[in-house]
Amino acid sequence: MSSQLTRRRVLGLLAVSLGAGALTSLLNACGPASAPPQPAPTAGGAAPTTAPQPTSAAPTVAPTAATTRAAGTTLSVLMWQGPTIANGHLSQGTKDYVAARFCCEPLLTVSADGVFSPVLASEVPSLANGGLSADGKTVTYKLRQGVKWADGEPFTADDVVFTFKYVSNPDTAAVTASSYANLETVEAVDPMTVRLTFKQPTGGWFVPFLGYNGTVLPKHVLANYVGATARDAPFNLKAFGTGPYLIQDFKPGDVLTLTANPNYREPNKPFFSQISVKGGGDATSAGRAVLQTGEYDYAWNLQVEAQVLNGLLQGGKGDLVLSRGGGVEQIFFNMADPTTEVDGERSSPTSKHPFLTDQRVRQAMALAIDRATMATQLYGQTGDPTPNVLTIPTNLVSKNTSFEFNTDKANQLLDQAGYARGGDGIRVTPSGTRMHVIFQTSINSLRQKEQELVKNGWQEIGIETELKSVDASVYFGSDAGNPDTYGHFSVDAEMFTSTPDSPFPLLYMKRFYGKDPAADWAQKSNAWSAPNFPKWKDDQYDSLFDAAGAETNADKAAQDWQAMNDLLINAYAVVPLIDRKSADAKVKALQGPNPGPFDVFSWNVADWTRT
Repeated sequence: MSSQLTRRRVLGLLAVSLGAGALTSLLNACGPASAPPQPAPTAGGAAPTTAPQPTSAAPTVAPTAATTRAAGTTLSVLMWQGPTIANGHLSQGTKDYVAARFCCEPLLTVSADGVFSPVLASEVPSLANGGLSADGKTVTYKLRQGVKWADGEPFTADDVVFTFKYVSNPDTAAVTASSYANLETVEAVDPMTVRLTFKQPTGGWFVPFLGYNGTVLPKHVLANYVGATARDAPFNLKAFGTGPYLIQDFKPGDVLTLTANPNYREPNKPFFSQISVKGGGDATSAGRAVLQTGEYDYAWNLQVEAQVLNGLLQGGKGDLVLSRGGGVEQIFFNMADPTTEVDGERSSPTSKHPFLTDQRVRQAMALAIDRATMATQLYGQTGDPTPNVLTIPTNLVSKNTSFEFNTDKANQLLDQAGYARGGDGIRVTPSGTRMHVIFQTSINSLRQKEQELVKNGWQEIGIETELKSVDASVYFGSDAGNPDTYGHFSVDAEMFTSTPDSPFPLLYMKRFYGKDPAADWAQKSNAWSAPNFPKWKDDQYDSLFDAAGAETNADKAAQDWQAMNDLLINAYAVVPLIDRKSADAKVKALQGPNPGPFDVFSWNVADWTRT
């Protein structure tokens, strides 16, 4: 798949909540050749300047379908970060969304080309088909007829309503709750029609029930597991849905075995009778098992050094599956104090970090990181240095930012701020605290090299740096009792890759939203499930976030998202390092994988075949 951002894709992404200038271009590029531009509706002050008119997906060339379901043998997948839960709404990382999407489906998905496709919806809502209201507050979905859950029960609008209630219950502690926070109501108009009403007009009407954050749950299975009991549901490890597979056996972090759904709506799909997902190991061994030995069919997330990856490709057994939008590798700073316990909680929201709350310190630490070397020597073709946290879609990418590697400037900044060096060269704060940081990430050979590069720079400017690496299944896990998850943030700085989940990056950017710290900051009281784990607080950012969420004009919303990006970068709240391409691997005989930036690779596994 091409990693280039085509004009068609840009237009498709702009079509999400069209600005006045985008509609004509979209219709000319993606619609019928003779399709005229549609005029914007006129309404009250809350109405969109141009109604959100999504693009529906054009037919794609699919692999030749099997004549009968499950005609193939076992599809073997290797994930060095093994899934730990199969309920996407309770996940703690991409690995868990992958597991959920084998089984469960959303109403819509948005492809690598930036166009929307109906999944459990029968069509993409628009003004023309009556699915979108002119005031930007209501979306009506018609559901696909004849769909059954894997156990044979019918799929209806009640399941969609239930999913909203499940996710929006604060005691459920759903990690996807932010995607649904702007909804006022979700109502079943009839068994196959559901109406979503938002609290205010929004250009992100599609965010709820989209992609991996939007999987619909079976009401008849989970009705008794809403709220505090959500994590007790057997479903979390024995999930099934309306999708092509259901879980047969699951050993979290180790082996996930799925079998073909006998009630899947397409009678000749899926091709593979089983899927075996093996967790653990490392990215290099995963790549080797596909590209050199062909022992596995598919390997996920080959975050390995460029030199190693090039060597693996010489094996001749497989190919890289590259796609733009693999996420931004970034460093987060803890605004709370991880060395102090308050009521048994480290990094308590009532504490304050002794020096990372000083912007000058964060700026110096950013200046001491050699992003260009990191990109060329460690990532090669799979990543580029970036100054931004928003790198997709292109209309949201700021041109106002830059990055610099300059340890002399960093040292001068710290000297002027009063952080003097001690006899051993390590600085102390004006109040006498030794500047020692623990910097953590997941266990991965490339990431450990990244850590070393970062440590060298920080040590050079007098900040003592201790490196910590955590098993990926723990680091990205959802165990509220484990202090080593990234959400607990029990250290000073941490690093991982993250990417927007849709062209309207509401959930992604909510990571720094702190209007109500009790609800927005990850902490003991919410089982560390809230998105703002760095405990960042900035009133201007919060206002911009609220404005973007309510903006129905795409151009104005883009300005707000860019302004949020710039605020974070200029305040050094986060240090973006590498704009990654998604790099998976497949054996040459495997056909169908088509990963993209706004859904996980398992989204279209029903279409995969082996030749």
